[in-house]
Amino acid sequence: MPGLYFEEFTIGQTFQHALRRTVTETDNLMFSAMTHNPAALHLDEQWCQENSEFGTRIINSCFTLGLMVGISVGDTTLGTTVANLGWDEVRFPAPLFAGDTVRVESEVLDLRPSKSRPGQGIVTFAHRAYNQKNELVASCKRAALMLPNPDNTADRAEAA
Repeated sequence: MPGLYFEEFTIGQTFQHALRRTVTETDNLMFSAMTHNPAALHLDEQWCQENSEFGTRIINSCFTLGLMVGISVGDTTLGTTVANLGWDEVRFPAPLFAGDTVRVESEVLDLRPSKSRPGQGIVTFAHRAYNQKNELVASCKRAALMLPNPDNTADRAEAA
């Protein structure tokens, strides 16, 4: 299992995710269409050239958020998470453009046992996405409800 169980995380643990992704115009078009987001900022090149400070279309920020978190999954929560509990402090300090390559790093900010789900725990991550120029393009905090290591279940039962 590539993901880590609750007990395998430590506060301050940092992941430099090896997976990178070059974002395409098609990614932006399809995501914007699938989510019914008709914003000219994402879809209308002429409008952007005439009216946007960026001079071209920018990647839909919800796609950027999903990509950032998605890249983190393989190293952190793949197969070991119960549920995503929420995203906080979502920020997009710089735009992402078609042709940009995204890399992501994640840091464990907090760990706590779940009050409502004995044996499970909540991990709070900080995810940060950068473009190929090392500019921060997105960040968020994410809380995930994590499974305990099944190898430790017998130890917990014996201790009780």
